[in-house]
Amino acid sequence: MTWLHRFALLVTASTLLLVTVGGLVTSTDSGLAVPDWPNTYGYFMFSFPLSKMVGGIFYEHGHRLIASTVGLMMIGLAFWISRTDDRRWIRRLAWTALAAVVLQGTLGGITVLYFLPAPISVAHAGLAQIFFCLTVSLALFTSAGWRGGITTGADAGVTGDPTLARLAILTPALVYVQILIGATMRHTDAGLAIPDFPWAFGRLTPPEWSGPIAIHFAHRVGAIVVTLAIAATAGHILAHHRRSAVTRFAWLLLGLVTVQFTLGALTVLSERHVGINTAHVATGATLLAVSVLLGLVVHRRRFADAPEPARVDTTAAMPAAPGAMR
Repeated sequence: MTWLHRFALLVTASTLLLVTVGGLVTSTDSGLAVPDWPNTYGYFMFSFPLSKMVGGIFYEHGHRLIASTVGLMMIGLAFWISRTDDRRWIRRLAWTALAAVVLQGTLGGITVLYFLPAPISVAHAGLAQIFFCLTVSLALFTSAGWRGGITTGADAGVTGDPTLARLAILTPALVYVQILIGATMRHTDAGLAIPDFPWAFGRLTPPEWSGPIAIHFAHRVGAIVVTLAIAATAGHILAHHRRSAVTRFAWLLLGLVTVQFTLGALTVLSERHVGINTAHVATGATLLAVSVLLGLVVHRRRFADAPEPARVDTTAAMPAAPGAMR
């Protein structure tokens, strides 16, 4: 494991922490606890007194400090990769990630200055997930395992499976759409628009409709769709690629989607308990990251640094032509 890979992992872990604390900010309605930006009550961000970090200010200002730290770390990672990695596409990806975190910080500031407009807040949440997936990808691409490529026949079968290739693209796409619906639900105060679970006002579908009810119900339907997609992906892997290393992704996805579905139900039943709601956000981000990792591994041969498949010398096994033997 190289130091570059270790640092990429640190950036990834810090970004997951940032997403989690962002979920904590929305769960505690602390988004406007600090009404100015980029300063904090007139103070330079890093000089704000710790004694004043109480209540919602603690969550919101803490979120800003973590975001700034992640931004600085991403600057370091982008320059490190650009100076040491000979793969042009990964250098471009690093700069793309840096641009994403800069835009993310800008959206965060606009969100505060314009009093949490729902479209900007949802875009802020959606871009956070994209940036997280970019850091996860950079951590994978800088690993020795990625450089080593396909090592076994079982792993080679994974990259040549067209059904799995399609499922590995569909699954993270569905998870991301579900996260966007969830963000819309949070930022439009639709989290308890349907107050019971698993029913909707005691029925299978809501007896009456409104904007918040439609958003909430769409999130529930999305949860079922995502669960079925993950079950199909994991089932295909376990049925056809049990000897491959990607089986760990199958079990991890099944475990995460089970936890995530349970947390979603508990969020409603507990009337949006802060801890449960925050864990729901963090688990959703982790589920997306794992599905993206699976997709990248399955499509390994599409990348510029993919090793050539092993070639078998068939001439040695062919019978000699007549007259060639003496």
